Amino acid sequence: MSQLALPELFEEDSQKDRQSISEFFLSLESKNPVMPPQLAGLFELSADAYYSALYAIMSELPIEKEISGFIKKVEEAGSKITNLKSEEARAAANRAAYDRGDPNVLVVLKTAGRVLHEIHRLTGLLRFKPDNNMVYIARCAPDHFILPALAEHFTLRFGETSWAIIDEKRKLCLCREKASSPRIIEVSSALSKYNEGDNWEDLWRLYYHSVNNEARKNTRLRQQFMPGRYQKYLTEMEQPK
Repeated sequence: MSQLALPELFEEDSQKDRQSISEFFLSLESKNPVMPPQLAGLFELSADAYYSALYAIMSELPIEKEISGFIKKVEEAGSKITNLKSEEARAAANRAAYDRGDPNVLVVLKTAGRVLHEIHRLTGLLRFKPDNNMVYIARCAPDHFILPALAEHFTLRFGETSWAIIDEKRKLCLCREKASSPRIIEVSSALSKYNEGDNWEDLWRLYYHSVNNEARKNTRLRQQFMPGRYQKYLTEMEQPK
């Protein structure tokens, strides 16, 4: 990680995590948002700038102009140094990538931070349940297109167990079967494969409400960590049948 990196943006991301997100995201072809052509050569100049731009693109917000301006600023800063692969060029590019006085940089960094925050939030808030074939399935509707960023985390978490994450907002499903590589498919294809039941959910609700201490209930704190837009997918928010 660059010493110039802002701690709130990339402190929880390892280089391996970021690389896997990039590789998987770029492999999606028609399922990923439009990638600016300038992004391809940005990594060698500034890895932090590259990932800031990538996360901003994953936001799906109408900020194409700001992203292009951000990339141009970083490239111009690095091009002022004769040897573009030198440490001086990379340092200049990194400084440009974190120049919050520039409106384009500010938009990209704030947007990237929001996307990264949702990625880390959903690694803890997704609720999985096994179908009849013991494929563990979770549903969500994230604000941003973050499915590619969840692939590495849940591959490591589940090991050889098959799993699927359904993005109901975009009608896409991130899935992995045993030792195969994660892939993104249309929800219509996924639903034809998975047969979800509700017995496990009822058991989880019963357990949660049995151990829940109402005297320690803090609605405001819960909202901070579990915003309302996610709660419809949290099994424990419903009463057991």
